[in-house]
Amino acid sequence: MQVSKEELLHIANLARLNIDENEVDNYLKNLEDILNFANIVNKANVEGLDITIGANEAKNIFRKDEIKMFEDNEALLQNAINPEQNMFKIPKVIN
Repeated sequence: MQVSKEELLHIANLARLNIDENEVDNYLKNLEDILNFANIVNKANVEGLDITIGANEAKNIFRKDEIKMFEDNEALLQNAINPEQNMFKIPKVIN
């Protein structure tokens, strides 16, 4: 796909990119290569292919949410700076 210098400079302006005059030809070639590859991908035959959302069929397996009692509260709170009523007391983080 052919891209003009004016189109490239317009796109660069929209993206707030500063392109030097001596870099324009390099950017034009790279942009044309990207657009040509996108055209090849768009023309790929996908008839009869199943829809996929990933490369493999891996799924998250979640454990059942169960309430468990923790018996040793003293061990749990031994590193707390200011425990209060068997809970961690932390500084206020919202004004």
